[in-house]
Amino acid sequence: MLYNSADDWRNATHKRVALFGMSGLGKTHISAMLRGSGNWFHYSVDYRIGTRYMGEYIADNFKAEALKNPFLAELLKSDSVYIASNITFENLAPLSTYLGKPGDPARGGLPFAEYRRRQDQHTSAEIAALLDTPEFIDRAIRLYGYEHFVCDTGGSICEVVDPDDPADPVMNVLAEAMLLVWIEGSEAHTEELVRRFDKAPKPMCYQPDFLTACWQEYLDTKGLSEAQVDPDDFIRWTYARALAHRQPRYEAMARNWGIAVPAEAVARLATPEDFDALIAEALEARAR
Repeated sequence: MLYNSADDWRNATHKRVALFGMSGLGKTHISAMLRGSGNWFHYSVDYRIGTRYMGEYIADNFKAEALKNPFLAELLKSDSVYIASNITFENLAPLSTYLGKPGDPARGGLPFAEYRRRQDQHTSAEIAALLDTPEFIDRAIRLYGYEHFVCDTGGSICEVVDPDDPADPVMNVLAEAMLLVWIEGSEAHTEELVRRFDKAPKPMCYQPDFLTACWQEYLDTKGLSEAQVDPDDFIRWTYARALAHRQPRYEAMARNWGIAVPAEAVARLATPEDFDALIAEALEARAR
């Protein structure tokens, strides 16, 4: 690891961390808090995906919808209006909307083959955005003068790496550049995330084999054809399974490549100094 002891961390001139774990447990909250101190550069992997690597896909999807309206179609074709994504660190809705949900088109669903194609696009984009991290670490210091660096990864990072493979190219790049920190949720957190998701389901990115298996099991269990699937019902049905699928992968990432901090402790953080202390404590625990 980049920091092998609490003293290494405390004495580091430049602190570099990558936060990972389930969406909703505080990665972006911590990153925003650190950024607000003025000494930390905040690199959002999802923002990089939605702007650098999938921005054209997202904008083209908007345009395809606008072209269905004769009034807007005429304006677009004459270059009289401009359509673009307004994605931000806190609002990733344009990316989620593009990923979509599979099922009945009348209920906003996509054909499963198209859904898989967009998932594959996201996987490629996520890997590229993760591999861009060292470049942004350099830019943060050289161009902007930031002392420290936090990488805010997406919840699906564990779907695009093999944490048990010592030669995994993405994990090696990340571990060489930063301390990998898992925000570990409890069963209560999982139940709350499922409750929130059930109330307002949103698109997610899945490992291809896992997604295909879930899709086929759902169709068989419900006795439905692809066109009969309620998109929201499918992603609700899949979400809890996805969390269970991801948990051991997160655990392996922390065990083999980094450290873990409890989500309860993360929720109590109020200052960068609190964050420093929490990381030092986790490094001491790992050393023991």
